[in-house]
Amino acid sequence: MSKIKKFFSRKKEEAAAFKLKLTGSGMGEGHKLNAPKQEHAAPSGSGSRKKYEAYVPPNRNEISQEARKAANAALARIDKKTSRDFNTSLSAVKAQAKRELEAERRQKEEQQASAEASASNTSASGGDNRNLACEGVFFRCPMISEEVLPKAVWKAKIKEFLYQQLEGDRGLTACLIIHNCNVKEKADECIATLIRYLENLINSPTEEKFCKIRMSNRIFSEKVRHVEGALDVLQAAGFSEVEIDGEPYLLWTREQTEEDLDLPTLVEALKNSETIPLELDRNIKVLLPSQARRVVLPDEFYRLSPEEIKKEQQLRSDAIAQAQMLRTKAMRDREEQRNLRMYRYALVRVKFPNGLFIQGTFNVYEKIADVFEFVQSCLADESLDFSLVATSEGKLGEEDLEKTLYDCKLIPNSLLLFSANGVASAAQADLNYLKEELLMLVQAM
Repeated sequence: MSKIKKFFSRKKEEAAAFKLKLTGSGMGEGHKLNAPKQEHAAPSGSGSRKKYEAYVPPNRNEISQEARKAANAALARIDKKTSRDFNTSLSAVKAQAKRELEAERRQKEEQQASAEASASNTSASGGDNRNLACEGVFFRCPMISEEVLPKAVWKAKIKEFLYQQLEGDRGLTACLIIHNCNVKEKADECIATLIRYLENLINSPTEEKFCKIRMSNRIFSEKVRHVEGALDVLQAAGFSEVEIDGEPYLLWTREQTEEDLDLPTLVEALKNSETIPLELDRNIKVLLPSQARRVVLPDEFYRLSPEEIKKEQQLRSDAIAQAQMLRTKAMRDREEQRNLRMYRYALVRVKFPNGLFIQGTFNVYEKIADVFEFVQSCLADESLDFSLVATSEGKLGEEDLEKTLYDCKLIPNSLLLFSANGVASAAQADLNYLKEELLMLVQAM
């Protein structure tokens, strides 16, 4: 059985298991979420707004002679004040203004320095690649090979692999080509249209209007014709290109359907096809203490492009400079969540008592249990009982295993401290916990 057929067979088994799980458990009684809300009666008189006349200042009485004399006496006392008092007040105002200007200048310099530091963290293209904490984000694709490559390289290799399989299993392979070689929105629209074509043929195979497709048709031109793999699906289903009255058509005949493939099977393949999965490679590194100071991350760790990140940081700095106000806890939480959502991947470092570090790459939605499994796989004694302590969150216990790195805010990079349970702290510094083959990874970066 080819790799393509194995892929669909596995997906079919997973779908059947999921369906059995759903039917075997009670879903409970639903609740209506669209019940009309009870409206409160408006207070009486609220419908009419009270009208006010324009304010007219009252007439003032003429100032009395005694009040005029008192005002003149006060002005005379002000004029008699020494120039020393006035100069002292003016110098105080000038000094205060100078202090405020100096503080504002320092604040702008700090914001600029912070923006430059952030930009250096988010954009490694303009800097020295040797300062990066890792070279990038890498993946495996077990369906094709065991190579470890960047995602962009894998996309090209997957496309090449699928087109190589096209002659052997045109129908099933073309379904995967639609998903893996097109933008998701276009792929979804194309698949929905193809399913409608094929289901019409299954239900009414003798209906003439379902047996031919006008290639200049607007829906066909917009949603099918220019999508990679779509015409191959129709060819496998039994359509061939012909010319009727000087116009190109796709005409279906049962005899031209691909061998060992029927239309219901092809419809199921279209419904169950999906992107060929890539597995994130941990990209393990063993670091010395001096090397562990580098935390500059490559661009692949971010959801946004370096230019978008710089722009967002600049807008945020300008907003803070313009509105110096106290922020509530809710505002700070929203700001923190917005910052966390910028990242796709997280760099996790684990420090051992002897000073060595191991470093691995994780998706931000992987669980703490995955981090424990990663550390365990690096140990010479994989049965060793150990604990991990996050410098920000404290000791990670059983209740944290199902939480994600995003939930625990261990992104974009985090440091965990390793401790062997049942071993005295003084003795741990002299022990080596890592496998010998990992120690060979210690090298100049």
